[in-house]
Amino acid sequence: MLVGLTVLLVLLLAWPVGLLVWANGKINHTEALSGAPGTPGTTYVLAGSDSRADGAVADATVGQRSDTIMVLHVPESGAAALISLPRDTLVDIPGHGPDKLNTSYSIGGPPLLVQTVEGLTGLTVDHYVEIGMGGVQNVVDAVGGVELCLDYDVDDEFSGLRWTAGCQVADGPTALAFARMRYSDPTGDLGRSERQRQVVSAVMKEVATPGTLANPVDHVQLVEAGTGALVTDTDSGIIDLGRMALAFRSATGPAGVLGTPPIADYDYRPGGVGSTVLLDEDRAPQFFQRLRDGELTPSDVATP
Repeated sequence: MLVGLTVLLVLLLAWPVGLLVWANGKINHTEALSGAPGTPGTTYVLAGSDSRADGAVADATVGQRSDTIMVLHVPESGAAALISLPRDTLVDIPGHGPDKLNTSYSIGGPPLLVQTVEGLTGLTVDHYVEIGMGGVQNVVDAVGGVELCLDYDVDDEFSGLRWTAGCQVADGPTALAFARMRYSDPTGDLGRSERQRQVVSAVMKEVATPGTLANPVDHVQLVEAGTGALVTDTDSGIIDLGRMALAFRSATGPAGVLGTPPIADYDYRPGGVGSTVLLDEDRAPQFFQRLRDGELTPSDVATP
């Protein structure tokens, strides 16, 4: 009896440790951080790559862009915030001049995207996390689907989303289409940003259910799907991803702040770069300062 209890205790203690070590070794890394002096709090950049290389979306698009860009900031005090930066935001790209935010990723990959976000927000990025299209599908399927809600019907040929108004449990391909859909959304990128946050929040909710937490098989499936989907900066490991998950739950919870920076023009055309999103030049600097200091409130952010 005593031997059996001892073995059980060892297994209960060793399993999470072994899982962490195994998971940490499966993470893919890339150069991303700028090495700039730190700013208060902890700042994550979450980027979604729209590369078709993983086969999740079958079309002729080549190369890759950052389809989704979010800043998750945990201040030293105050509410955590998850801020979506529209991919078409007009920014100054270091060494390249004014252009759309996602162009920084296209021409310089994660390092230039991080530098551009730092120049825009005034925040030093501490952790970079990127997920591909196939990763969205795999993670959603690994948790058995997620409940998503949209209050209008959609039949969108570009993303492939077919949706009847209301809430439904979505599988991986449907959740990916839900996150990608833009042309049938009356609020364009703002609406898409909200749905992307909704998908990630729904995944977090499923991962935190007692059934998933207590099932070792689910642990392995989630690690396989999650680490296979993610690329992080060279300094970030599984513990950092765990902290990011907790920060995301906090930012998307009742006390968190969600939205986008104040926007002056959703169709600003400066010439040479097409239609862009122009942030409010008067309000944006104060917005990012309040973000850094943990002083943002829901009334400070733009929502669809």
